[in-house]
Amino acid sequence: MKLIEPTMEYDQQIQAYRKEYLESGDSMDGGASLRKFDKTQDWLDQLEPLTSQYIYVREEDGKVVGVIQLRHHFNEFLRKYAGHIGYSVCPSERRKGYATQMLTGVLPECRRLGILDVLVTCLEDNEASRRTILKNGGVYESTVFEPKSRSRIERYWIRLSP
Repeated sequence: MKLIEPTMEYDQQIQAYRKEYLESGDSMDGGASLRKFDKTQDWLDQLEPLTSQYIYVREEDGKVVGVIQLRHHFNEFLRKYAGHIGYSVCPSERRKGYATQMLTGVLPECRRLGILDVLVTCLEDNEASRRTILKNGGVYESTVFEPKSRSRIERYWIRLSP
């Protein structure tokens, strides 16, 4: 498995990932609006400069099994509801530990950027994401209500050493 920045080299795999998500009807967290783009280059062109976007690729077959985004700075929404990191795993690849591996893999980049207190959130009813955050040292802070989606969101902090 490898965590890499997305490029056109992975165009077909990225679009296959997107297609599976669209067919499942699930949210695609950490994908920087990938669901809106049927052309990978258009998605790459809109990536924000103050984020780090990664795809998680299974080396044996080149399949993109997950996406994860690290947000370097907060706006009001990120500060309250979304946090520094968003991620998702392809529906057909869940329950294999990939989310935990992805989160573990991006934390050194947080440290490199000087983000030592990392906010990671999940929906209150997302037990799998909660376990992923806890396995990576997340400490529960609070649950907040996000009015637009009418969702209860749990906030966790992962403290990194300098």
